[in-house]
Formats: sequence, C-alpha cells, structure tokens
Amino acid sequence: MRAFITGITGFAGSHLAEHLLARGDVVSGCGRRAKWDSSVPTSVTTRAPLFQWDLAHGVTSEVSQRVAAFLPDVIFHLAAVSVPADCGSDEPTPLAAAANIDGTRSIVELCRQLDHKPRVLFASSCYVYAPVTPDNPVVTEEAPIAPTGAYGKTKLAAERVLRGAIESGDVDAVIARSFQHTGPRQSPRMIVPDWATQLLRPSDEPLRVICLDTYLDLSDVRDTVRSYRLLALDGTGGSVYNVGSGVSRRSGDILDAMRTSAQSTRGVMELEPGRRQHPIADISKLCEQTGWKAEIPFERTIADTLNYWRERGTDS
Repeated sequence: MRAFITGITGFAGSHLAEHLLARGDVVSGCGRRAKWDSSVPTSVTTRAPLFQWDLAHGVTSEVSQRVAAFLPDVIFHLAAVSVPADCGSDEPTPLAAAANIDGTRSIVELCRQLDHKPRVLFASSCYVYAPVTPDNPVVTEEAPIAPTGAYGKTKLAAERVLRGAIESGDVDAVIARSFQHTGPRQSPRMIVPDWATQLLRPSDEPLRVICLDTYLDLSDVRDTVRSYRLLALDGTGGSVYNVGSGVSRRSGDILDAMRTSAQSTRGVMELEPGRRQHPIADISKLCEQTGWKAEIPFERTIADTLNYWRERGTDS
C-alpha cells in the first residue's frame, strides 16, 4: 500500500505511520509545521517524507503535484484540531472550523484533481452521536446523531462534506468514528498523559483530577491505527465504522491503575464531582468486516505511557 497521511506528525498520525511502515507500506504525509517530534522513532522519520500543508488554506498546485507524484492508494485524513479546549464549547472556534471542516473540503478537492482515485479513510469521532445515558450508553453506527460540543459539530460537518463527495462519485471513502484513544506520545493536555505527568513529578501535592466518575471507551492508539489500515483495505466504501474498545471504563479506576503502576500513594483532589457518561462503542461491524480485535492490554497502555513520560521528562 502507498499511504498518504494528513496530520502525520500528530499523535495518531505518527503511530499510524509507524504501523504502516512496519507492515511494509510506503508512507508519506503532511503537517501544518512539517516537523517531527523528537520522540518519534527514526525508523519513521527517516522513511516517511513529509511536507508542510495547512489544509485550511486549500489545495495549491504544489500540493496537488506532490501528492499526484506520490500516487497514494489511500489517503488517511487525520489532520484536525482535536483538543476540546481549542475547539470551543458549544460552537466551533474559527480555528476548529477551518481545520476540521475546510480541511476536509481540501481533501475532497485534492481527490477531484488527481487522475487516479485513492481511497480516503477519514478519522471522525464518537462525539457526533447524541448524548447517551448510563442505562443505555452503547452506540451502533445507526445511533442518533446530535453532537452537543463544538468538536463533535465540526466532525459531523466534515462527515457531511465527505458524504456529499461520496454520493457524487468524487471520492471513495470510509468513515471511522473513533472513540477515545491514548498511549505514548499523546499531549499532556489529554486525560491519561496529564495524570501520568502529575504522578511522575516529585511532589506531595494531591493529584488534580476533573472527575473520578466519568465513564468512557478508551483504547490504545496502536490498536486504533491498526483498525484504520484494515478499514482502508476491507471497509465498504461509503460506510461508517465505530473504532473503540467496546469496554466502559471509569476514570477513577483508570487513575487507580496508573497510581498502582507508578507505585504512588499521592492523594487526589477531585475538582468537579459527579457522574459523566460518554458513548461506548458497539464494534461488532468493525470486527466482523475486518477481523480486527484489540491486542494491547490496558495495563500495558498505562505502563507504556508512564515509561514514555519517565524517559521524556514531565516538563516537556
């Protein structure tokens, strides 16, 4: 497979590049800064050429020529503003709308300009679904769509852009609605690496945690990107697939597992107590069509994330 990845230098993008290269694929990509983080292995950075492209600015002739020359079989569209604080609360910030919606329009336009038609794998989000209740948290791909947050709204708008291009015959695409995923190299602005960096700093202060009773579907990023490759190969064009663990995890239990792994007895300060319910994935469609299953135990995800921050340093 010849794979072009938007957002290749990001968290999931770098792990996807690493996985594809390990499978013998040829990989190229783009990023807004076109610079690898120092933590990405040289086995990736020396074998996956990249160039600078801010998708929000449209498709230049240079971009079109570069991608055309690479002749991708698949475009993995991962570039996005995905940190909720950067997307806005109720309505998208201009930055999020430009990156997530206009950026997807750029991918559609790029595909229209190419003589050959690569498949597009679009990384959408579970936050396009309507809110769920603790009594009925599991969602299939046919569950009601009604995002309440800005990030989910941008992802739904991007899905609709892509859906229009699929229906007009301009794009062959598969939509992966990804649930939360974590692991090494994730920004400490996200929940698990935030706790990891707090745990590893020498301090007697209690750990600051937003909520201990949040229920969510959390996967290892390395399992998530494996599903992307399988969907690119075996997914049905125009279809939507949930990508998650299918397991409900309580945030307090995740924290307890991290404290045990880090051998920490630090106390905990809960800032906003109360129960919060996120959607949990029904992944039967993904598993039945591609044969995917999670391979990385949750305990390894925690241990690898802690080890990553031990080696990198918590002030990075």
